[in-house]
Amino acid sequence: LLDKVSKGSAFMMVNTSGRFPGQKTQLVVPQLKENDTHCLIFHYYGASGEGVSPGQLNIYVKENSSPLGFPVWNSSGPAFHTWRQVELAVSIFWPNFYQVRTLHCIILITDCMCVSVAVSTPHFMHIKGVEVNARQTATFHCTINGQPKDHLNYKLWLQVALMKDTKPVNPRRYMATFDVENTTKGDSGRYRCIVQSDKGVGVSSYAELIVKQPPIPIAPPQLMAVGATYLWIQLNANSINGDGPIIEKEVEYRTMSGSLIDNQPVDKPNHKIGHLDPDTEYEISVLLTRPNEGGTGAPGPPLRARTKCAVPGAVPMESVQGSTYEEKIALRWREPMQTYGIIKQYEIFYKAVSSFDPEFNLANQSGKVLKSSNETLHTFVGLYPGSTYSFTIRASTVKGYGPPINTQFTTKISPPHMPAYDQETPLNQTDSSVTVLLKPAKSRGAPVSVYQVVVEEERPRRLQRAAEILRCYPLPIHFQNATVLSSAYYYFTAEFPASRIQSSVPFTVGDNKTYSGYWNSPLLPHKSYSIYYQAVSKANGETKIDCVRVATKGAATRKPDAVEPEKQTDHTVKIAGVIAGILLFVIIFLGVVLLMKKRKLAKKRKETLNSTRQEMTVMVNSMDKSYTEQGTNCDEAISFMDTDTSSLMQSHTHSYKKREAVDVPYQTGQLHPAIRVADLLQHITQMKCSEGYGFKEEYESFFEGQAAPWDSAKKDENRMKNRYGNIIAYDHSRVRLQALEGEQSSDYINANYIDVSMESSQVQRPMQETVYDFWRMVWQENTATIVMVTNLVEVGRVKCCKYWPDDTEIYGDMKVTLIETQLLSEYVIRTFAVEKRGAHEIREIRQFHFTGWPDHGVPYHATGLLGFVRRVKAKSPANAGPMVVHCSAGAGRTGCFIVIDIMLDMAEREGVVDIYNCVRELRSRRVNMVQTEEQYVFIHDAILEACLCGDTTIPANQLRSVYYDMNRLDPQTNSSQIKEEFRTLNMVTPTLRVEDCSIALLPRNHEKNRCMDVLPPDRCLPFLITIDGESSNYINAALMDSYKQPSAFIVTQHPLPNTVKDFWRLVLDYHCTSIVMLNDVDPAQLCPQYWPENGVHRHGPIQVEFVSADLEEDIISRIFRIYNAARPQDGYRMVQQFQFLGWPMYRDTPVSKRSFLKLIRQVDKWQEEYDGGEGRTVVHCLNGGGRSGTFCAISIVCEMLRHQRSVDVFHAVKTLRNNKPNMVDLLDQYKFCYEVALEYLSSG
Repeated sequence: LLDKVSKGSAFMMVNTSGRFPGQKTQLVVPQLKENDTHCLIFHYYGASGEGVSPGQLNIYVKENSSPLGFPVWNSSGPAFHTWRQVELAVSIFWPNFYQVRTLHCIILITDCMCVSVAVSTPHFMHIKGVEVNARQTATFHCTINGQPKDHLNYKLWLQVALMKDTKPVNPRRYMATFDVENTTKGDSGRYRCIVQSDKGVGVSSYAELIVKQPPIPIAPPQLMAVGATYLWIQLNANSINGDGPIIEKEVEYRTMSGSLIDNQPVDKPNHKIGHLDPDTEYEISVLLTRPNEGGTGAPGPPLRARTKCAVPGAVPMESVQGSTYEEKIALRWREPMQTYGIIKQYEIFYKAVSSFDPEFNLANQSGKVLKSSNETLHTFVGLYPGSTYSFTIRASTVKGYGPPINTQFTTKISPPHMPAYDQETPLNQTDSSVTVLLKPAKSRGAPVSVYQVVVEEERPRRLQRAAEILRCYPLPIHFQNATVLSSAYYYFTAEFPASRIQSSVPFTVGDNKTYSGYWNSPLLPHKSYSIYYQAVSKANGETKIDCVRVATKGAATRKPDAVEPEKQTDHTVKIAGVIAGILLFVIIFLGVVLLMKKRKLAKKRKETLNSTRQEMTVMVNSMDKSYTEQGTNCDEAISFMDTDTSSLMQSHTHSYKKREAVDVPYQTGQLHPAIRVADLLQHITQMKCSEGYGFKEEYESFFEGQAAPWDSAKKDENRMKNRYGNIIAYDHSRVRLQALEGEQSSDYINANYIDVSMESSQVQRPMQETVYDFWRMVWQENTATIVMVTNLVEVGRVKCCKYWPDDTEIYGDMKVTLIETQLLSEYVIRTFAVEKRGAHEIREIRQFHFTGWPDHGVPYHATGLLGFVRRVKAKSPANAGPMVVHCSAGAGRTGCFIVIDIMLDMAEREGVVDIYNCVRELRSRRVNMVQTEEQYVFIHDAILEACLCGDTTIPANQLRSVYYDMNRLDPQTNSSQIKEEFRTLNMVTPTLRVEDCSIALLPRNHEKNRCMDVLPPDRCLPFLITIDGESSNYINAALMDSYKQPSAFIVTQHPLPNTVKDFWRLVLDYHCTSIVMLNDVDPAQLCPQYWPENGVHRHGPIQVEFVSADLEEDIISRIFRIYNAARPQDGYRMVQQFQFLGWPMYRDTPVSKRSFLKLIRQVDKWQEEYDGGEGRTVVHCLNGGGRSGTFCAISIVCEMLRHQRSVDVFHAVKTLRNNKPNMVDLLDQYKFCYEVALEYLSSG
């Protein structure tokens, strides 16, 4: 047997003969301490008598001083008489050490050695300890390395756990997972993994299983305070059963009926449980949580407490809605949020607090109403029109009345009650006049504002008179307009303030005089008329009219008597003599006036800037109506000359930048002298008389065509450099380029110097062939500003070549790089970096591109162009070379820009303007400057608007102090600067004429208008595109520009029940992404809920699907998905509606500036996130007027502050009013725009 032992190897032989059972012999190998896996390999041999077992060979692995444990490998049974090999892998992980022991009987062990790498026995990766909470599952991951070919025979077990099969992780690694389920404290201890295969045994290190007990409070919470809806408790969570640490505390409370109310997390020792029911008993427990899953213990001992009894809470203020009528108010409300029991009844006190009509006695207008708990609506009748009533509402339970809330509503005013006219017989009548008796009307809710006399021409086949159809005559039409409009059948012949008719007054219709701006034209003998007399009351934004027919005049049947020829001749001679005498007198008078003017001219030009502004204010104060009506009545213009100008007021204009005086290099003409700013309105009004004959005569006096040599432009080599053959550069004023080497004709470009007020180069728009020459000129002249007054393409024709790059472009030896593009609603500002080969500098050049000039004619209003001119002035450096101005030909629009720029400087510096001689001087330097009479008139209108309005821009850092000064009351005038600014705004707001709103006034569209006096002009209408049966494409809405985007807003009225379908067509057709709602839903005022609260609403082909809703402070936001079912290929559009709750109907302005600013920001954020700022915003209030205008104006003002750090509220509102005159129609709303701008600056 010993021959089998290898030489030099260690061996051990044990003889078990004669030993009693249970005796053991053990072999202890040295300690294994390295942090590694050790493999122990040995051979063993067992021998005995026939059929006798030699004993058992057990292999143990003992860790540190731990118990011996179970054998990891054993051998037993009969003797086998052969040598067998055992491989044992022991995984050691510092700081533990291991010993391997064998217990055996008659067994011979030899060749026992320890190697660092196992030959074929599997061995373990490190096993990690596990910590769990009681009743949770502990999971051990046993991972082994072994031979791929043997893994199917591996058997793996966790000591004390069942044997499991392995599963491969990769070809040489295998893993098994063992779960100790529903753990308890008794399961805590040390665990290890064991693997066995045919080649041997592997043993892992021990891992600790720690089982923690979730914490439970020992004591119940302590009651600190009790209220009707709350309980204050102290948690008492310091003393616990179980293990810590405590990472979370919760309070669980439930009613004694057992229904769970809530679990509230708590982070303080004391906690208030709120929103409880009064007079209710609760059971309160504390739950504690330690780390890891299942760490929350059972509820601690409970506390039982009862809340106190209470009266109900207040009726929600936002739920109170009042539908107002002339003599009644329908009041609605909702149940209190906190009823604290069952509501028994409601008590409503009402009392009249004020009235627009001073004749009303309000002493008996009060009372009390009781309503049962299920009635939350009451209609108060027998009220006075135009009166404000205060309502106090409170709810009661068996415990008593809750707190009251107070609100106010104002009844609508009633039309005045006209006096009776029993017979329509005039006091006197001639062929051209009718004398009637005007009697005072009785006011009903508001004093009579004015009385008006209306002449209606009777026409054949009129089934109903206009007064019956239109409810009298709300739209004022002058006689001049009625004569040119086929649709006009009446005109206003006189208007009187109420103070003029305190008693019966006779009045002659057709006396050829003017009354409050209306010409009382003589009646035509061959026509029949009806004379109507109407009274108008205005209050609280309402206008009510009542009218009565006071007389009729039939057509004259007789012919006038013939005049004898002799008498007629004598009469003609007399008239001719009188006229000759008058003409002689006028000629002498004009000579004297011109001589005096010439002597005083120098003195007038030295007037100070303050005097000029005072005269501008005189012009504003002298206006009887909006200057937009200036052309309607020449008599009014003549009477303007006699206006008292003795009282002067400080102008409202804000001025923050002074310009250095520049001498005008031409003298004003004697036949066309300069015009004082204070006389400009009178001058323009007179020039527009007789269908603008004055302007026509003045413009035709300009020399047309070539006025100087242009030989260079006519050379053959330069012909291709001219866009138009008749608009080319004069030789004496042309810009001469530095000639290129070898190119003699390279010094020509179609451009002229215009040395008036400021140096500028006027040039035709660049052609593809002249782009390089254009940039050569810009560099040569050291130009820093380019002004472009044309679009690239207009009416399908190329008007200008795109001479700038989108990134970087090389033009000859010039490199032009686009640095920045700022897009605004009416113009674009582009900034370029320009370099020239060989020059060691980079110049920054700005291009100001005005995009608001229409394809035909001139801009409808000058407001946008004036803002553009001012922005160019502000951004142009003073030390740069001449400004380059161009349109397409470099004559018409370019001339307009330069003349306006020059005249604005002249008006501010000298207090006069000289438009005629300025145009004449420009034409001497470049051919046909200011190409049309229409452009010439537009220049006058633009200068007039600029003088009336002034520069109202305020830098952001001065806004607070300037606004404070604007509100300061002048003790002498009892007015303030902001009041005067708003008054000026009202004066310069254009008045819409009947022909401006012809589409809205079509009979088929009447029912689509909420108010016939709030109509959109034709030029601003968004025509509906989606086809819906035979419905028209009209909707009462108007497109409005924002600061940066044209037509960014669509302002409209709240949809009527019959226009809800059109409203959603509008939203879809014009790619709207936001809807801003600034009024309440009120069916009594025909303001229905036009959106679905859930599901889908179908409006013809348009489907509106509710997606989600959210309430945040004063804003309800709803998201809808809308699409056209008839065109599924177009996809859907997401639209968010913002309903603003912070503007009650009885208030002129929102309750909170911060909330309104938040609304603006939420809309901006949605617009930017959803559609990149390209989508439009629909804004609506009751009639699409003051509230909607306030939102749009503040949105524009915030954009101004964000992009140019200045604010111009006047300009913002004026721009909106150019399209709809009723935008921001109250002084308080105008002030609110300033105040929100201050809030914007304060909020950062």
